[in-house]
Amino acid sequence: MADYNKSVANGRDGLPFVSVIVPVLNDPERLQVCLQALEKQTYPGDLYEVIVVDNGSYESIEPVVDRFTQARYCDEQRRSSYAARNRGVSLARGTVIAFTDSDCIPASDWIERGIAGLLHTPNCGIAGGKVKLFFKNRDIPTAVEFFDSISFFQQQKNINDTKFSVTANLFTFKKVFDHVGLFNDTLKSGGDVEWGRRVSSCGYNLSYADEAVVSHPARSSFRQIHKKVVRVTGGLYERQKQNRSLFMTVIDILAADVLPPVRRILCACADAGLHGSKQRIKVIFIILVLKYVELWEKIRLLLGGRPARS
Repeated sequence: MADYNKSVANGRDGLPFVSVIVPVLNDPERLQVCLQALEKQTYPGDLYEVIVVDNGSYESIEPVVDRFTQARYCDEQRRSSYAARNRGVSLARGTVIAFTDSDCIPASDWIERGIAGLLHTPNCGIAGGKVKLFFKNRDIPTAVEFFDSISFFQQQKNINDTKFSVTANLFTFKKVFDHVGLFNDTLKSGGDVEWGRRVSSCGYNLSYADEAVVSHPARSSFRQIHKKVVRVTGGLYERQKQNRSLFMTVIDILAADVLPPVRRILCACADAGLHGSKQRIKVIFIILVLKYVELWEKIRLLLGGRPARS
């Protein structure tokens, strides 16, 4: 393993230089918290940089970025989070590329732990770290927050079963982009899924880095979770459309989305994180409503509607 680590290093003591890429759109307050966390990493400060890519904010976030010595600013006017990430990759000086989002708070040892997960897996293409959701009331999530916690950011399952990592917490090598290409910036959502599967199909291993942690606020309103479901559904539809005929896409929708999500409801109700029958009823309602929001969104797209923006 020592020889493998040495072969990818371009910094001192066998450590690679890391470029952390953070896309942002109209989120200066949370970006500042994110950059504060990235400024205080245990990883050597001269061996990493933070590239913040403004994706068309109404007011420039450059003054926020300028407060931090590790960070530098650039912009990408094409309105796509994946175009913004690709812009960051094009400017990156590191042999390792790490991604997080402006609403995430990386732990102080996030880079250090992510690098360990990446280097300790032979032929590693992706190391995906843990995304730890937190709630407004730390101990008791609302029904919407609970739904968010069981529906998204399931990183270990993403890595092991679906073969991708969400870009909220992803480490890779620059050479992997050179080999498999950049993110598909025509997708409104799910570009991380499509890129991760490309990486896996090219023979790279994927690793779950449980100790590389970023914290992320759970969505707390139905409007927020509705927007997320619509956007994710649009991304899934676009990926299916690119790879399957219209007939097969319709068949997939009918097979997967028409029947009630009984198994998911039973699993959710059995979760120890729920408190009382009233909250269980709320969660069941949310699961049912959003299941058919997803179905309607797919039907709308089949009829020629445009996907929601990432």
